[in-house]
Amino acid sequence: MNKLKWILAIALCLMTAFPQLLQAEEKKREEEPKKSEIPSHVLNVSKENTYPNSAKDEAILEPSKLVKELIEASDVKIENPELIKLLNETSLKPSPLAIGYRGMVYMGHWPLNYKSAETTPNWEYQKINTNQMNNIGGDNQKTMSYDQKEEKHIKGALTAKITNADQVKRMMLLDAKANTDLPLSFHTVLGQGTKTSNAYGVPKEKIGYLTAYAPAVNEKGQVTFGEVYLELKGSKKRIVVKNVTKQGIGAWIPVQDHVSFSFQLK
Repeated sequence: MNKLKWILAIALCLMTAFPQLLQAEEKKREEEPKKSEIPSHVLNVSKENTYPNSAKDEAILEPSKLVKELIEASDVKIENPELIKLLNETSLKPSPLAIGYRGMVYMGHWPLNYKSAETTPNWEYQKINTNQMNNIGGDNQKTMSYDQKEEKHIKGALTAKITNADQVKRMMLLDAKANTDLPLSFHTVLGQGTKTSNAYGVPKEKIGYLTAYAPAVNEKGQVTFGEVYLELKGSKKRIVVKNVTKQGIGAWIPVQDHVSFSFQLK
């Protein structure tokens, strides 16, 4: 009887504590910053930037009704916008009376899709500027602000060689944008004379250093390649993918019109 009471007491304690543990874990997850959340020391300078970066988004090409049907019926997922564009432009109208007609059209070797595994921001990807304020011998505190000394081009790149690199980069860019909701581009520019109003105090007998960095995201995942054929059989048609291979790939993709700041006193 005593043993049963102990078991019931332990069960009651667990039932009471379990919801509290779940609430604590949920609160911890809510308090943890998201990977795409922009830290307070990173500023959007799109309005201040003296170089007008292109703000256009990557267009997501919609397949035609016929191409959509072919893609959905394919054994391998097809997402490459360039391949979809080619298929959209291809005339596929075999006659319904073409009894016994058979054909296989080779469309080429293509990167078919990209699957993202990890998207990680690096808020100090590339150093782009340093401003200095010397207050040695000064009587009062002085202030300093960011002033871009020269034009800086920040370029992203794939971390390994891969065939059809431009097509792979485009698919990676689309995934990285969806994962982070950040304005990403493989090439962005900070113009000379770009300034911000954020001020940093430099006490007397100190030298202030304000270093600016261009942020970027590190995108990692896997690309699927394959040989694409259009099979025509009478009035029926389908996409056939042969010799499928997969390759891991990574890329650094800069965050457009954003600057990360680090302020030090010496």
